Amino acid sequence: VSHGAMAPMHPAMQATTQPYSQAPQPYQWSVNIYSLRVVNLLQERNLLPPTPIPAPTPCLPQDLQKVNCHPEVFRSTLCNIPQTQSLLNKAKMPLGLLLHPFKDLSQLPVVTSSTIVRCRSCRTYINPFVSFLDQRRWKCNLCNRVNDVPEEFMYNPVSRSYGEPHKRPEVQNATIEFIAPSEYMLRPPQPAVYLFILDVSHNAVETGYLNVFCQSLLDNITSLPGDSRTKIGFITFDSTIHFYNLQEGLSQPQMLIVSDIEDIFLPTPDSLLVNLNECKELVQDLLKSLPTLFQKTMETQSALGSALQAGFKLLSPTGGRMTVFQTQLPNLGAGALQSREDPNQRASAKIQLHYFSDIQHLSPATDFYKTLALDCSGQQVAVDLFMLSAQYCDLASLGCISRFSAGSVYHYPSYHHQHNPAQVECFQKDLKRYLTRKIGFEAVMRIRCSKGLSIHTFHGNFFVRSTDLLSLPNVNPDAGFAVQMSIDENLDDMQVVSFQAALLYTSSKGERRIRVHTLCLPVVNSLSDIFAGADVQAITGLLACMAVDRSVTSSLGDARDALTNAAIDSLTSYRQNVLTIQQPGLLSPACLRLFPLFVLALLKQKSFRTGTSTRLDDRVFSMCQLKYQPLAYSMLMIHPSLYRVDDLTDEGALNINERTIPQPRLLQLSVEKLSREGAFLMDAGTVIYLWIGQNCNPIFLTQVLGVPNYAAVPENLNLLPDLDTAESQRTRAFIGWLRDQRPFFPSLHIIRDESQRKASFMQNMIEDRTESALSYYEFLLHLQQQISK
Repeated sequence: VSHGAMAPMHPAMQATTQPYSQAPQPYQWSVNIYSLRVVNLLQERNLLPPTPIPAPTPCLPQDLQKVNCHPEVFRSTLCNIPQTQSLLNKAKMPLGLLLHPFKDLSQLPVVTSSTIVRCRSCRTYINPFVSFLDQRRWKCNLCNRVNDVPEEFMYNPVSRSYGEPHKRPEVQNATIEFIAPSEYMLRPPQPAVYLFILDVSHNAVETGYLNVFCQSLLDNITSLPGDSRTKIGFITFDSTIHFYNLQEGLSQPQMLIVSDIEDIFLPTPDSLLVNLNECKELVQDLLKSLPTLFQKTMETQSALGSALQAGFKLLSPTGGRMTVFQTQLPNLGAGALQSREDPNQRASAKIQLHYFSDIQHLSPATDFYKTLALDCSGQQVAVDLFMLSAQYCDLASLGCISRFSAGSVYHYPSYHHQHNPAQVECFQKDLKRYLTRKIGFEAVMRIRCSKGLSIHTFHGNFFVRSTDLLSLPNVNPDAGFAVQMSIDENLDDMQVVSFQAALLYTSSKGERRIRVHTLCLPVVNSLSDIFAGADVQAITGLLACMAVDRSVTSSLGDARDALTNAAIDSLTSYRQNVLTIQQPGLLSPACLRLFPLFVLALLKQKSFRTGTSTRLDDRVFSMCQLKYQPLAYSMLMIHPSLYRVDDLTDEGALNINERTIPQPRLLQLSVEKLSREGAFLMDAGTVIYLWIGQNCNPIFLTQVLGVPNYAAVPENLNLLPDLDTAESQRTRAFIGWLRDQRPFFPSLHIIRDESQRKASFMQNMIEDRTESALSYYEFLLHLQQQISK
């Protein structure tokens, strides 16, 4: 067993399992009584906890609870699984899983073994929730098959002892990684292959992104994940496609132009993707010259589709990662698009709860990008798309190239190297992370579950190869997935069920690896137990994914109605089936007290909101993020965190790496929580706002912002000065800590009370009424009215 340079293991991953010599005891657990405390939502307004909400803990015996998978990696919408589908239907809550399978972990046990122990029947990997009947036999926790323990498994590489298979690391950790033997390879592991496809039209050159990209790749070229086999290539495009011969032996990079975009071909197939180590100097020369190469171009057309086809031809033999930078609507050749956005339709008049003119063009205008993405997926090619544009680019169509090839989409609206420094900083930081983060090539992920359960629908960026198998040409540590589950057979004779996600991939060093996560949950037969185990954040995250799909396949109006009905149905079921004493008011169990608030937050979120001017690409990108981001990040987009920061103290602070991090209280998202005497920080996931009140404490202004008074606070400030004051250090430590908790870089916007940016900040005050949307209290009254019908 090898451990990388990792921090101490999370407590949830340190475990001991019951030795086989002890007879298995019947499970006994008690439901968390607090989670079923009755809350009258119309009376209890301060529902937010002082700190972010932890995931609920399944009610399992202590030995199982200690080894269960960490909720940031694998969690269920219901911590208590209903015994039957009819019981689940009665509860009116979705059953599903949320995964972050390739998450950067502080410690990951890695096992090198020629024998990977799996169930002979269902192929489940041995895990902490199997039972050992004796020293030589183990029983699968998914299908109950009794399997033999292989001889090699009797030896424990950690303790170097023999005869205690239940103490092996595979049976001690719910998350583990195997270095796979040769039978897990269909072909020799592919090298790390990176192809960059760059828009060099006049519009692209004007934004200045080429300079940032080339400098960033120059700075990080030695940190690209890979080994001595790593390959790299470049294609640029406008109305023609330009290839670059970087073959060893040339004195300088050679540009080869293909103007026949209707029937694209590779001019020199063998010298366009080159070994990075052998040709590094030519690659660096190209990166230094590219920004000036197209400086004077007047070429305005964009043959993106043809450039993608060329990239596909180039990467098909090996597989790899295609990184595409695009700054306008592709308007030439294959995949050409026409603008579908009417700016006059962005804003609607005053809109009632149920009636509005529905949003058009959320689905793709052409199948070209999806078809090409599926071809890419078949050849182990993933496409990542960076959109840098002030104009409409039809992300609903272009995004398909990433969605179906397991790629990512990045969007920087109004990107410009001079006029939008905040976007430039975001792009730089995101690009550095993107270029240097770990990557898995030619991956597949299979989800298995206990007999009686089945997978209904997957959500995320992938191609579904079979009912339980996802094709992921690339897998990255920032991608999340969601799965809707159903109960096919009664689980009467089961006390617990298990779910296992196995991710098979090739590391950038050319090793075939399998990362396995196993989650165990109790089975219950009463509605009160089901409600007691409801995970309100996981439910919200799954409903957001379902609503995105519904918006695209049906309509935005349908998706909004479905979200509202989810809150109505679950609270109605609770009232009718769980409450023993009927009483007036809008009643909720404590564990679901935030559910109506989160549903309202979704209705006001950029993806689903109405009555507010929202650019079509911004809406579609927000939908991409909700489906693709792991739950921890998407929840901040749905319900931002608001803190008062002009009075930070060290009381209750965290101490991390000798840094003191203040921990201010979470505030409700309502203007009534703001004060003109204060400064308030809002963490909205991809952006952090610092709102300064007109009468803000002068000490905060001088000690944190470095200005003498409110009038001196500059407009469009995006950076806190590094001042040698306790107040400055506390504020910067807190913002730095928030940023460190996610892989992407949220920009900081410092907003004066009368700033133009104030509208963006105020749109996140979801508890307040707007012209077109209900306040939280009005929404609760609406829910109560529907429930009472």
